[in-house]
Amino acid sequence: MVKKPVREHSDANMTTRVLVSDIMNSPVVSASPHASIKMKQEQVGSIIIMENENPLGIVTDWDIVSNAVVNDVKPSMLKASDIMQTLFTIEGGEGITEAARMLRRHKIKRLGVTNKNKVVGIISASDVISVTPDLVDVISEKAAIVRGEIGRSAGNISGYCDDCGEWSDLLQYNEGTFSCEECRGETIH
Repeated sequence: MVKKPVREHSDANMTTRVLVSDIMNSPVVSASPHASIKMKQEQVGSIIIMENENPLGIVTDWDIVSNAVVNDVKPSMLKASDIMQTLFTIEGGEGITEAARMLRRHKIKRLGVTNKNKVVGIISASDVISVTPDLVDVISEKAAIVRGEIGRSAGNISGYCDDCGEWSDLLQYNEGTFSCEECRGETIH
């Protein structure tokens, strides 16, 4: 899998971008491919399958239900390698918007989070959803400004740039879109 590099922001004071590492679950619970699955003991919904510190896949609670319970097999009889799925990963420095896109694109509920090519956490669809109410508020404010329901101008508001998709505290509205300073070709000093 090709990983997209994390984009650096020109605004050093930016603190509003929510990163995957901000909401991931860590440390990672792991097992060998030949181990039986014991998620209940760890009180987690997934286990990363590792061999020699290399991630091989992931086993989720759904994998156990769909491979054991529906086939009338005792879950403790299953080996991780028999039911593990592909582990898709995302860098911890990516924004949660990219995590949401990857979850949707691959039709999965969990991503491994990496730092320096090492799996350091898990982010789930539930983790992303838990922070979206605040993001919805920002989008609603942008829409109200566009419709003229809020008395201030549309210049310099916070939100996601319609051109590049990155977060900016300096969005400006022009011809139906909100653009960040970088997409407008402006430099910040």
